[in-house]
Amino acid sequence: MQDQENQASPNPEEVQQAAQAQQQAPQQQSPFEPAANPSLEEQLAATEAKLAEMHDAFMRAKAEGDNIRRRAQEDVAKAHKFAVESFAEALLPVKDSLEMALKVETPSVESLKEGVEMTLKQLTSAFERNKLLEVVPAAGDKLDPNRHQAVAMVPAEQEANTVVAVLQKGYTIADRLLRPAIVTAAQPK
Repeated sequence: MQDQENQASPNPEEVQQAAQAQQQAPQQQSPFEPAANPSLEEQLAATEAKLAEMHDAFMRAKAEGDNIRRRAQEDVAKAHKFAVESFAEALLPVKDSLEMALKVETPSVESLKEGVEMTLKQLTSAFERNKLLEVVPAAGDKLDPNRHQAVAMVPAEQEANTVVAVLQKGYTIADRLLRPAIVTAAQPK
């Protein structure tokens, strides 16, 4: 029983030795406690390192922005330069047909008419592939100043400001007016 009491109650000599060992051991700082104040030189060095890092990041971002801007300008220049490439490719067969028609030694009126009709079909097909569409208002359609240009007002038996006759077709390209249709319009009664 006495052995149990000795084990349960701490020996005063052991307690004193443990306290002395704890005092002699170097103080270790907990990772959760704030660090001791660094010197001004250390603070300056850390700040300069951070400044250099930020300056490098800024210069890289600026260079990337300049590269993006330069590439975009090059892309726009190429788009302007080669914008009509597909349209030109579509027109080449039309030119070939016209040149072949001129090489015929003894053309007849009927062969010329047939050749012109075939060439017109090629041209119309080229226009359609490149979204170049005709603006041809029908007689009696309301005059649209955004798509029609009235060159004369004529007396007519129809409502005022409507199309009487189309003098020249208009054209749109990709829903943008390229040339308005030239029309005569009915004058008010």
